Amino acid sequence: MRALLRPNEDSGSQIMEFALVLPLLVVFVVAIYDFGQAFNVKEKLNFTVKDAARFGAAQPTNDLTQTIPVSVAAIRDLVDADLTAAGINDCGLGPLQVSSTTVWTATGSCSENSTLTLTIDRGFVFNSGAQGSPGPLKIIATHVDISYPYQWHFNSVIKLIAPNSTAAGTTQIDTDAIAANQD
Repeated sequence: MRALLRPNEDSGSQIMEFALVLPLLVVFVVAIYDFGQAFNVKEKLNFTVKDAARFGAAQPTNDLTQTIPVSVAAIRDLVDADLTAAGINDCGLGPLQVSSTTVWTATGSCSENSTLTLTIDRGFVFNSGAQGSPGPLKIIATHVDISYPYQWHFNSVIKLIAPNSTAAGTTQIDTDAIAANQD
């Protein structure tokens, strides 16, 4: 009977174990969510640049002598619309700036130290080896490149375990696509 009335010596240890494990569990759940979101953003950016490269490859190249060609502005507008439709912040994607003869760049500021950069190259040259050809074939293509600043949520939660942690707040996610020009 005395054994039944005696308090269990392990009753407080379960609460203590839970208190120790809970921050780890929260960090793991947020990390899984955050990496899933980063992967999702990467896939949406892949779709956006592939769509823009295919669209740009179908555009005429006879307007490339203009300061800001209509065909290149249309690619920039398509990228902006695709980002918005995908639920990705376009960071106020600005107007196109000439980088070189066939390269244009547009940027947008997402926060203090993070910038979205869109680069469109309508005269991208790549060599392709074809069977039976005497040498490499030069193919003129449209190359669309985007660099997007992804804001991590993980860095604020990791401080539960490591208060002095300096985990990165943003990471640039880069992706590009190339499509051979049709004209």
